[in-house]
Amino acid sequence: MTPHSPRTPIPWDRLTVLAEEEVCATIADLPAELRARAESLPVLYERVPSEDLLTDGVTPDTLGLFVGEDFPHGEGGPLPLPPQIILFLDNLWDFSGADEEVFLDEVRVTYGHELGHYLGLSEEELDERGLL
Repeated sequence: MTPHSPRTPIPWDRLTVLAEEEVCATIADLPAELRARAESLPVLYERVPSEDLLTDGVTPDTLGLFVGEDFPHGEGGPLPLPPQIILFLDNLWDFSGADEEVFLDEVRVTYGHELGHYLGLSEEELDERGLL
């Protein structure tokens, strides 16, 4: 995904606070049965994908990523990582065109998309629900 404009600097602390608050608000708006699942799923905030992720085929401009075993297939399965969502905040900020309101919307959409993967939804099902 191509950023809307070159990155306008924003302090990392501010970026993480904005993202954390938006993720918490998104979780609070979920139906109770989904909220319980989402609250137990760790969310990590990184600037951009790590070299290891890039080596594994993740593109440098990825906005978010779900890793680990999805819920329907049983946590604690054969995958080496526990289930978690990673949001790449510098990429989200760039994609938003350095607009705080757009950034918050992109955090919400990206988090919802990755949560959908955790819940076992396919790309087609995510699209049907407006999360793609």
